[in-house]
Amino acid sequence: MTDAESAVAEAFRQEWGKVVATLIRMTGDWDLAEECAQDAFAAALSRWGTDGVPDRPGAWLTTTARNRALDRLRRTKTEAAKLQEVAVLSVPDEPAGWGESGVEDDRLRLMFTCCHPALTLEARVALTLRTLAGLTTAEIAKAFLVPEATMAKRLTRAKHKIRDAGIPYRVPPAHLLPERTVGVLAVLYLLFNEGYAATAGDDLLRPGLSAEAMRLGRLLTALMPDEPEAAGLLALMLLQDARSAARLDDDGELVSLEEQDRSRWDAAKIAEGIRLLEAALRRQRAGPYQLQAAIAACHAEAAQASDTDWAQIAQLYGELRRLVPSAVIELNRAVAVAMADGPAAGLTLVDELAAGGALTGYYLLPATRADLLRRMERSDEAAASYRQALDLVATGPERRYLSRRLAEVGG
Repeated sequence: MTDAESAVAEAFRQEWGKVVATLIRMTGDWDLAEECAQDAFAAALSRWGTDGVPDRPGAWLTTTARNRALDRLRRTKTEAAKLQEVAVLSVPDEPAGWGESGVEDDRLRLMFTCCHPALTLEARVALTLRTLAGLTTAEIAKAFLVPEATMAKRLTRAKHKIRDAGIPYRVPPAHLLPERTVGVLAVLYLLFNEGYAATAGDDLLRPGLSAEAMRLGRLLTALMPDEPEAAGLLALMLLQDARSAARLDDDGELVSLEEQDRSRWDAAKIAEGIRLLEAALRRQRAGPYQLQAAIAACHAEAAQASDTDWAQIAQLYGELRRLVPSAVIELNRAVAVAMADGPAAGLTLVDELAAGGALTGYYLLPATRADLLRRMERSDEAAASYRQALDLVATGPERRYLSRRLAEVGG
């Protein structure tokens, strides 16, 4: 790869979302913004090799893309009114002013627009990947395990919904910011989790998705430095992703947390995650992502599995469930209680959850019950629960892991 190609690739990672967001603000046309941004990066590939990499690649790309958009509008007579409006706009080096929210950045506006509650959750994730991360429709379709044509239609419908419903291209006003921020964070965490532990398919890990979630998390944290939950989410993603290299063995088989080679954990990500978490907690507004990050930190700081402070983890899950009542959180707490107080104590909680019915069809419920029964040497019952989990699990590595456990108890 030449120096120019490397520079364009780096500029794409750093500047794509900003260029697209600026053009959407100027033209109000999502498709035109993406097409002109693509043209600008294509032009950079041919020009930078000859003329050299500009001192400010982002400004060069934004100006080039803006000029392409103006040319396109000039050639379309029916867009004359829009041209008149756009022609008077400039591309300022710095934000021109402050909106109702007190935050002014085109990328942040775009993120909140993509994650508007009027859109379905799937549409929010797909639009975020397309416009802010620059993933192709084919790449997004692969992430959702659907045909490319299907994803193209979904993206088009989402853009039309924004246009037809008059969804404003802005960061919400201050009184709406807390609830809308929760939605943005949820989309980023869903995106991360689909990369960290895929919901279906042959691959457990999709590192490209989790990497994009962390990149967007860094952007959101930089744009909203006073929001501790944004920092908490970024810390959580870093602390979890730090374990990725140890989650599969050399044959691609799943390795449980207690059996992982912790020397393969990424110490730099752990250190950064803990720094972010400590800074967020100092604001004394602990939210769900900060609590989950604190749980991940308990694991990250344990040199070996036996050093894990499971009592502290159980307490943190208790605090988390008060903020976010959830049967899944209750299940995770049951695991922590089992590790702190013995498998029988955890099994009691798991059986109460099973009786409640909230986790019917969730494979981790019978899988957790099976593991506790295995630890209690109740092999026949454990085998039955492993079989139940195998009927529900959707990914290949997790299925093979459960099959190995089933074989261990003689199933």
